[in-house]
Amino acid sequence: MSDTAVQRIIAELVPEGSRVLDLGCGDGALLEHLVRQRRCSGYGIEIDDANLLACVRRGVSVLQLNLHQGLAAFQDQSFDVVLQIDTLQHLRNAETMLRETARVGRIGIVAFPNFAHWPNRLSVLRGRMPVTRRLPYQWYDTPNIRVGTFQDFAALARKNGLRVLDAFGLQDGQVLRWLPNLRASTAVFKLERIRR
Repeated sequence: MSDTAVQRIIAELVPEGSRVLDLGCGDGALLEHLVRQRRCSGYGIEIDDANLLACVRRGVSVLQLNLHQGLAAFQDQSFDVVLQIDTLQHLRNAETMLRETARVGRIGIVAFPNFAHWPNRLSVLRGRMPVTRRLPYQWYDTPNIRVGTFQDFAALARKNGLRVLDAFGLQDGQVLRWLPNLRASTAVFKLERIRR
């Protein structure tokens, strides 16, 4: 997600000075912003060679790891915040990685394209898979393994023993709290593991 307004909104969810792990950090733009503007430290995790190079050019600490293999290299609560921004929909083991996010970080922040956004619903009603700015691929060439909705993710979080600290939708750089499942192209959740 490269939109600077979206980047700023997500960055505001991260407490200043946090130790951050950014899963699927892409070119490192968000992590660079967090380091420079929010005095954070931490690492990005990325698999793509071109994105790794972009991170290095930005001065972002990055590790080349395959998220399909999990986060066993990291101890419990070793980060203040773990980010999964536009990552979850690309993972075969999405539920496992959600639990790992909560295990490795005190707080997890997850954002993904909301398939229940009204233009997507309209496309499906017309018998076509949606192609939008947030879901720009045809059904046959998409890198997304799965699609999710705001409501489905809230239920998945509860099922996995996670407390939702904040949840909202994003549309055109604006935060939407009223009917985000219908009105927002992006779902954003701030989570923590329920302590027993």
